[in-house]
Amino acid sequence: MPPYVDELLRLYRALPGTTHRVRSADRTLALDLDRRQVPFQQLRAALLLGCARRLASSSPLPPIRSLHYFLPILDELQQSAPLPEGYLSYLERQIQRQTAPSQPT
Repeated sequence: MPPYVDELLRLYRALPGTTHRVRSADRTLALDLDRRQVPFQQLRAALLLGCARRLASSSPLPPIRSLHYFLPILDELQQSAPLPEGYLSYLERQIQRQTAPSQPT
């Protein structure tokens, strides 16, 4: 697998809210995104934004079962202005904060 595909699938598997499994359709999609030369940072932004939005939901949601879940978010990002500087780092911190085990007080 190309490094782009490996890294994308690694990121997807590591996200909270996913099944942490990669299906053959996910590999096919990742290869297609690589072939289409979709910038990796845009994909990373879509995955982080989608994950952060789900974590902010007030109701429990079923696990994300496919990388395809993030395609509408990728489309949204491609049609909007670039994210502000540092926003992805902010999203990563929010995700870590919301998924960190509770500390006893």
